[in-house]
Amino acid sequence: MAVGGNVSPSSLHPDLLRLKSHLVNAVARELEGKDYIQGEQRREAVLQALQQIYNGLRINLATPVREQLFRDVLDELLGFGPLQPLIDDPEISEIMVNGPKKVYIERQGKIIRTNITFANDEQVIRLIEKIVLPLGRRIDADSPTVDARLPDGSRVNAVIPPVAIDGPTITIRKFQKDKLTVDQLIALGSLTPGMAEFIRACVVARFNIIISGGTGSGKTTLLNVLSSFIPADERIITIEDAAELKLQQEHVVRLETKPPDSEGKGAITVRDLVRNALRMRPDRIVVGEVRGGEALDMLQAMNTGHDGSLTTLHANSPRDAISRLETMCLMAGMDLPIRVIRQQIASAIDLIIHQSRLKDGSRKVTSITEVVGMEGDTVVMNEIFRFEQTGINADGRVLGEIKPTGIRPMFTPRLEAAGFKLGPEVFGANLSEMLSSRRR
Repeated sequence: MAVGGNVSPSSLHPDLLRLKSHLVNAVARELEGKDYIQGEQRREAVLQALQQIYNGLRINLATPVREQLFRDVLDELLGFGPLQPLIDDPEISEIMVNGPKKVYIERQGKIIRTNITFANDEQVIRLIEKIVLPLGRRIDADSPTVDARLPDGSRVNAVIPPVAIDGPTITIRKFQKDKLTVDQLIALGSLTPGMAEFIRACVVARFNIIISGGTGSGKTTLLNVLSSFIPADERIITIEDAAELKLQQEHVVRLETKPPDSEGKGAITVRDLVRNALRMRPDRIVVGEVRGGEALDMLQAMNTGHDGSLTTLHANSPRDAISRLETMCLMAGMDLPIRVIRQQIASAIDLIIHQSRLKDGSRKVTSITEVVGMEGDTVVMNEIFRFEQTGINADGRVLGEIKPTGIRPMFTPRLEAAGFKLGPEVFGANLSEMLSSRRR
């Protein structure tokens, strides 16, 4: 069989698809019973078997087509099929499969449709099973949703029919191998040096901090940065649905939730892990995200001596974060009056850092707000820093500046007691005006 050199094996050309399928099946048969060969040796074994089988077919393909064909076969056998090139691309932060014919990516904050396709629903489902089965998880008509992670740590969510009406879907949040540092966030304009100095002081001084924001706004990235400020001699317990946090400290215990088994038993939830963490002598508890009743356990931990806890939640503003916490505490089933819940929140939370993804795809800390306490039935808050948008330039970039509001936080004495005496300029005070007013 001869195939023209202008056709890519990744296309829908029927001859190439049949050839690729034959090679995948033949190499898989050749390696049956050789699961003990792993890593680079397995790749070499697959490549050697592939070359021998291809030579035996006496096919004359143009060099670029043959090389692409080999890459596709290797991706199918060793990686994650058509998605492997996207997983390998460091500039892609998210991969979204909406059925077999629509694959989207997020690159630099922008969502783009790719030309990658799957043959049918079955190929997408086989890929999902390839991801989840090694982790002891399952997906079928009775359990049509699943959360998992790739070997590199990337987070995966998959949904299949009957829940996914238009075909199986996969969403992959890429794991960034090199986590961003606070200096890089400053360089990107996500926060200012003054804000970074203030946040570091609050973490070291063991303030309880919530990072709020929308989906894909960069909450986990910011949580990683905040966690890096925790002193190295403290015992840290991290709790996540799918492990994403990358703490550099030595004394870290990582806990991850467990889904129920095929009989619906044996699930370990974030709430279970928060309760268990309290018995593990933690200096710090870091919860990747609170979504339900575990919020009440977290607040009670914060209010009973476990200071310095960090977590994230989905919210549209700092005030909305308070409302979300109230709702999640009610989900704990304790039937507490709303005023009691608000008192728990006001006494437990010190700071809310709000992260946003702007219209141009950039991610910024748009607000840092102090939780002051209660006034009547209302949780009182002071905004310390705020992002002020001034417009959009010709390239579609959002223009604006992150500024201190001029309000000095009420917890300043606690910072000073911890050894942090931040200058008035951090909070927006104009030193020249202050000096001139004193001379008058």
